[in-house]
Parts: sequence; structure tokens; C-alpha cells
Amino acid sequence: MAAGGCCCPRAPMNEDNARFCLLAGLILLYLLCGAAIFSALEHPFELRARLLWKQQLDNFTRRYRVNLGALHTLLRQYEEANGAGIRVDTLRPRWDFSGAFYFVGTVVSTIGFGMTTPATIAGKIFLIFYGLIGCAATILFFNLFLERIITMLAYIMRWCHERRLRCAGVGAMASREESSGEEDSLEGWKPSVYYVMLILGVASIVIACSASTLYSSMENWSYVDSLYFCFVAFSTIGFGDLVSSQRQQYESQEAYRFGNCLFILMGVCCIYSLFNVISIIIKQTLNWILGKMVCSGKRPPANFRPKLAEVYVGRRMSGEMISVNEFMVSNKVSLALLQKQLSETAHQGPRQSYGHQNGFSGGVGALAIMNNRLQETSVDR
Repeated sequence: MAAGGCCCPRAPMNEDNARFCLLAGLILLYLLCGAAIFSALEHPFELRARLLWKQQLDNFTRRYRVNLGALHTLLRQYEEANGAGIRVDTLRPRWDFSGAFYFVGTVVSTIGFGMTTPATIAGKIFLIFYGLIGCAATILFFNLFLERIITMLAYIMRWCHERRLRCAGVGAMASREESSGEEDSLEGWKPSVYYVMLILGVASIVIACSASTLYSSMENWSYVDSLYFCFVAFSTIGFGDLVSSQRQQYESQEAYRFGNCLFILMGVCCIYSLFNVISIIIKQTLNWILGKMVCSGKRPPANFRPKLAEVYVGRRMSGEMISVNEFMVSNKVSLALLQKQLSETAHQGPRQSYGHQNGFSGGVGALAIMNNRLQETSVDR
């Protein structure tokens, strides 16, 4: 309860505002640099393509004595047909059951290639409500997948650490004293977030390279185009310039379509998990930059003391929340704590009493940040 009985939410901390403004500025700078680079790379090609197209139109109209206005009308009609899924080359039906299933998969995964879009008013209205529920459910699925990935990696890394201790002579021995020493060594050990990022990165590369081998042989794409498609699809950017499994017939068609769906599912899950881990490291880097700004005399807002973002990722035995500040001491992250938090969220495990009173749970991923902020605000009332 606030002083004087006034019930008002706690104002955002100055360091949170500074961190947010710094991140926004860096993203804007990142966008400007990206725009400059892509413009330098792609704009000359666009100009050459426009010139070549104009020359082809002029040659065609002169050779076949076709009215240029009539030809433009025909091309516009083809563009409309192209939006409905009609192509010069024979492609798979867009709206039979298998085509519609592929479409809804791109909707709920937020990939949205754009090769298939609803053309009717009823279809567009239904898509709004269908996507609202489907995208939310898929994001929850990705978060729960991240929980299980971290659980598995924590067990694997702990097992590797135990093996390394045994090989070094610290492992289980005949005497109880040495066994107790091993427990002490394991108790102080914490997996590193950088190892998790490395493992997820390697897994994503292996999946992308394997999928690219499949796509380059089945779709007749170059290997670079296949890798490009994998990143665009797995990261859910989904430009739609390259889309797999669109031809009407393939060799071993059913096996290819199953493999295509499996690769996209695994790739999206791994890249989503990798993005979440990278975001933690970006937050740490932002706080390092803010700390350097203070040390160099470039002061952020008044009363600011640099510290790691108060994103809660675990609990002590007493129930006190553990912040990222404690969670990332010496650039090490205890995946066991993160796994515990995610596991409690998924299985409705123990929470703080005020979390029950105010109806805010911990959550995972970006939802954890929002829920914890709401929880803090509600407690201050």
C-alpha cells in the first residue's frame, strides 16, 4: 500500500527507460544500416530488370504487332489471377484439403509465405479470428518447446560435467568423503547460456543444411537459395519468393511433403529458442553499454544505477524472485534455475503468494516479462 493510502502503480524505473531508449536507438541504427546495404546490393539489379523488361515488351509488340495498351491490360489480368493462385506452370491446387492444411500451417506459425491468400470476404473475416487463436496457441507451443529444450540441455550438460569430473578423479570413489566432495563440486556448477546458444545454433545449422540438401534436389534450387529459404521460413519472415512443395508432382511426393513439414517444424522451434537465448545476451550487452556510458561521464537519466534487467527467471527456496542480475553473474547462466521456472509455469508449480492473489503468473519467454511487470505493479497498490 502506498503512503497516505494512495493506490497507484509504481512508476517505471529510470534505468528501464534508458535501456528501452538505447535499444530503440540501436534498432533504428540497425535498420538504417540494413537499408543502405540492401539498397546498394539490390537497387542496381532492379534497374537492370526494369530496363530488360521494357526492352522485351517493345520487342514483343513490334514483332507480333500487338497494341501495347491491350498487352498491359492482359498483364494486369494475369496479375489478378496470380493473386488467386493461377500460374503459367502447373502447380498444386491451392484450396484442396492438403493445400488448405499447408496454408493454415503458415498462418498459425506466422510464416505467411503469401503464395496462398483468401480471396473471398468470408475467408478473410474467418482468417482474422482463426489466426488470432491459432497464433497465440502456437506461440505457447514454442514456449513450452523451449522449456523442454532447456531441460534436455541442462541434463546433457550436467551429465557431461559429471563425466569430466570422474575423468579428472573428482567423481564417485569408494569413500564417502570423496563422494561428498563430488556433490559439492556439482552443487557449485552452473551451465553457461553461451553453451546453450552454441548448441542451439549448431542444431539450427544442421537442420538448415539437411533441409537445403533436400530442397536443392527436389525443387531444383541452388544450395544458396535453399539455405536462404530455410532461414526465411524458420525465422517466420516468410517472404514467399521461394516456397517449397508447390509443384503438382514430385518424385516420392508423400515422403517429401512429410519431410518438408518436419524440417519446417523443427527449424522454427530451434530458431525461436535460439532467438530467446540471444535476446538474453542482448540485454546483458545493453547493460554493459549503459555501464560504460556512466563510467565515461555520459550519464543516463538522474538516479540511474546500471544493473541487469529485472526479468525474473527463478526463485529461491524462500520464494524470493531471482533477477537476471543474479542469474547472469560472471556471464554464467544457471539453466537449472531457468528450467525450474519454466517447469513451474507449465505444470502449475509453486508460486509466490501475491502472484495468486493478483492473478499474475510467471509465464515463459516474452510473457514472463509482461506478467512479472504486471505482478510488480499490482503488489505496489
